[in-house]
Amino acid sequence: MDLSGVLFFPVTPFTARGGLAGDVLAEHIGRGLAHRPGGVFVACGTGEFSALSEAEHAAAVGVAVRACAGAAPVVAGAGGPLGAALNQAAAAREAGADGLLLMPPYLAQGPAGGLTAYVREIAGVGLPVIVYQRGPVVLEPEAAVELARIPGVVGLKDGVGDIDRMQRIVLAVREEIGPEFTFFNGLPTAELTMPAYRGLGVELYSSAVFAFAPEIATAYLNGDHRLLTAFYAPLVRLRAKVPGYGVSLVKAGVRLRGLDVGRVRPPLAEPLPEHLAELDRLIKSGLELVGAA
Repeated sequence: MDLSGVLFFPVTPFTARGGLAGDVLAEHIGRGLAHRPGGVFVACGTGEFSALSEAEHAAAVGVAVRACAGAAPVVAGAGGPLGAALNQAAAAREAGADGLLLMPPYLAQGPAGGLTAYVREIAGVGLPVIVYQRGPVVLEPEAAVELARIPGVVGLKDGVGDIDRMQRIVLAVREEIGPEFTFFNGLPTAELTMPAYRGLGVELYSSAVFAFAPEIATAYLNGDHRLLTAFYAPLVRLRAKVPGYGVSLVKAGVRLRGLDVGRVRPPLAEPLPEHLAELDRLIKSGLELVGAA
């Protein structure tokens, strides 16, 4: 699975009655593909993975595979309870997805060997697996090497942001496994921390901004670092005002750009009116800065 450039994490659109809006998801992905992302990660964190039924998850992955039609790799979210994760992985394989982003197990925490067994079972479904380090999954370098040795495990997405830990993990995996293992920065609004991750040798990152302002995300990728202070830092301050805004603001941003993707599902909440107005101002000023207003 060849990943490069900006990694696109689409939102999951819902209808006014709360169901999956597959046609809107296809349009959302199509708009993103016009800006040439390095991969499309469907039904993941930004796509409200934890709020989707297994049937909705399978339908969303199918839409993404058809919409991409080989233009970019499609990686599907999977995780939570083992049985559900196995079903999600199997459905993604049948739909033609190129890989899985494996979320942490649900609630129960075991020793490092338990996590290894969990990952091994899901990798056994047959799709390449990227392990998501976040929440209860915080790895020591030795544990990361053990996971990287599992056949089918090809990468690690970091959502913790412990630079010291990540440096030790990267060094250990590179020494024991080699350069082909993929790392990427998966923090919310990852662009703000990419200067630090590049210092570790981690060049890939997920971009929540790409979902609603691919022009801005692409300009940053191409070296417009004015955006760090003019756009990304204020966006991170806004995101920090309310829990869950890491997803709610993204979905609101897609709506502000003219595509009705519906509301977020509980326990997430819609942005407050004053925060929505602030997001609108930020998007407009960011687009103006990169000449895409």
